[in-house]
Amino acid sequence: MKKVYTLLFLLLSLPCVAQIPPGYYNSASGLQGTVLRSALHTIIDGHNQQTYPLWTHFIATDAKGNTKVWDIYSDKPGQTPPYEYSLVANQCGNYSAEGDCYNHEHTWPSSYFNDEFPARSDLFHIYPTDGWVNNKRSNYAYGVVSNPTYTSQNGSKLGPNTYPGYSGTVFEPLDSFKGDLARSYFYMATRYYTEDGTWNDWAMSNKTELKQWAINMLLEWHTNDPVSQKELDRNEAVYTIQDNRNPFIDHPEYAYCIWGICNTSVAEVLTTQPQVILYPNPASSSLHIRSTAAATMDVYNMHGQIMYHGDTPPAEDMQLNIEQWPAGIYFLRAVSPAGQSTHRFSVN
Repeated sequence: MKKVYTLLFLLLSLPCVAQIPPGYYNSASGLQGTVLRSALHTIIDGHNQQTYPLWTHFIATDAKGNTKVWDIYSDKPGQTPPYEYSLVANQCGNYSAEGDCYNHEHTWPSSYFNDEFPARSDLFHIYPTDGWVNNKRSNYAYGVVSNPTYTSQNGSKLGPNTYPGYSGTVFEPLDSFKGDLARSYFYMATRYYTEDGTWNDWAMSNKTELKQWAINMLLEWHTNDPVSQKELDRNEAVYTIQDNRNPFIDHPEYAYCIWGICNTSVAEVLTTQPQVILYPNPASSSLHIRSTAAATMDVYNMHGQIMYHGDTPPAEDMQLNIEQWPAGIYFLRAVSPAGQSTHRFSVN
């Protein structure tokens, strides 16, 4: 018997209200696609450029309550980390093994923007991380690793990418920080939009234009690891330093409105009726859809294009032919008199 997968779209809810200045995003209201990206770029452009290195700023942006460092390459949220660093006292210097000291991780490798300012000191993509693990990550793309050649003490991995669209060596962070990194990348692709003339092409992007495989993966990470209190606090701290914000922390739906389908909003995914079962997932040649109520189904690709529109009777298995669909992430919206729900699936 086939295994049935029920996929519910994860709500991108915030654990508390962010302190967004009144009117900060007014000029972006109601926009989508490149127009929204351009509007957000204008809002967050021209931030207060910082000097490098950023040791002093990490005290404000990346301190745990116990004066230890939030290190995304060593921490294990909800568990005891293998080691912790004390702010200031454990700054690198030299290191010869994991656990020696922390330094600066440019999550968007600085060589790909030629170490230029202001990106070189932009706190929204720079985190304190273990020096040894940072060095292992090097300039590799982020990705998904099944057979690692190296694993850090917190479970971050280096090895061949298994996410569809790229087969090179990648670094996979812990699940708990994947959303943080996705939102850092969305920020970089927006803050430096149209200012990337000297930037280089690499595995994840052509200058600031994220490649489709990276968009697919980062949107998954953005969805599966919603904005945390850590990110909210960090967003406020960086705002006091740089005088700009990460829009994708304040408004997670903006990522979909630029790189996905804008009509998947927080308000809409609150509704869980009708309940829909999709299988298999990922799918390759056909997708089976079963709804608890008669519903109208619309399937969108990542660009917001409708791939399918039709009606599904209640409690009957409908088979959708997807053999010719490109690999990637798709969204199914089901609308019935009982309400509407949005679901996500992938095609490989």
